[in-house]
Amino acid sequence: MANWRKMMGVAVAFATAICFGGVEAQASAATSPGDLRITRFLGEQRLPHKLQFEGTTVGGLSGIDRDPLTDTWYFISDDRWRYNPARFYTGKLDINRITGRFGGVRLTGVTTLLRPDGTPYPAYGQPESADPETIRFDRWSRKLLWGHEGDRPDETHPAIPVSDLFLRWVDRDGRHLGELPIPGNLKLTDTASGPRRNFGFEGLTFTPRTIASIVEGPRYEDGEPPTVERGAPARITVWGRDGRTRAQYAYPIDPLPAAPIPPTGLTDSGVSEILAIDDHRYLALERSWIEGVNYRVKLYEIDLRGATNVLGRNSLKDGEPYRPVSKRLVRDFASSGTAVQNLESLAWGPRLATGECTLVVGSDDNFDDREVTQFLAFAARGC
Repeated sequence: MANWRKMMGVAVAFATAICFGGVEAQASAATSPGDLRITRFLGEQRLPHKLQFEGTTVGGLSGIDRDPLTDTWYFISDDRWRYNPARFYTGKLDINRITGRFGGVRLTGVTTLLRPDGTPYPAYGQPESADPETIRFDRWSRKLLWGHEGDRPDETHPAIPVSDLFLRWVDRDGRHLGELPIPGNLKLTDTASGPRRNFGFEGLTFTPRTIASIVEGPRYEDGEPPTVERGAPARITVWGRDGRTRAQYAYPIDPLPAAPIPPTGLTDSGVSEILAIDDHRYLALERSWIEGVNYRVKLYEIDLRGATNVLGRNSLKDGEPYRPVSKRLVRDFASSGTAVQNLESLAWGPRLATGECTLVVGSDDNFDDREVTQFLAFAARGC
């Protein structure tokens, strides 16, 4: 998120009952995910704070992806024209396919994202302003798909106009090529219904047959945001390659990993990115910002098989029980012993000579000098 407050490993089967607003949901061990595992850490690289590049200020990198044919990386900024118009960068990550060593990162270009009428998106607080949070390169069509989180007024921002979240196709020059239909239950409003402010689209991924996106946290109708005592559901929406909406599944966000300091302090917790392993297994980043504690981030493997399709349900806190996606912990980034950053990006890098795949995790510095733009590379198997 552009707000600075927005916010490997023991494998445990998520087979306990969870309750959202009195609605019990059971994650079954019979549909537990596979065995993706981190095998080694390959290195860390950073970009300088507020790096100046081709007339733009670099920061707020909230989504990354790679074109495997050209080894071009894409980085989307969630700058809402505080510095420059909505944009994405291209670049290179130096990952040695023989040794796995992660040796560097550099930018090679910057592209302004354009509206359907060919103009840049307006600045923050204006109608149709964009909040880019995720980007994917589609190796099948060779187009880019990016996600706007949307915006709406709330009690602390009463003058913000409603701006519906969206997923829009663009070419590599940033020109608009179309968009996916968004389910009605994800429509933003100026009432206590639909997605909350800053809880819109945050993660996006492709499989050969589907496209999937996740909203960061619970809709008003689905329950309250996570607390230390209880978690909350976020909705994963799945589209077919024909663009038709297929299903929605509930992702069970954990309870907060720590209490804020002071106890009345602010918190913000949800899913900041997803990444497909295959047609039904994804990785998911759960990211929390907790006042007095800072960031906490965990990486989970999730499995959609066996989960209830909740597309037709307006509420996940009232009505019949449902089964959420199953989840398994892959890595707790707090276990590294270093300060956890605002991790918001996941992407596959090149496969190594050992047969391991590479996983890159990136952070959004929020243009804040207390945070960094960081890229962490890991080798993994089971992917």
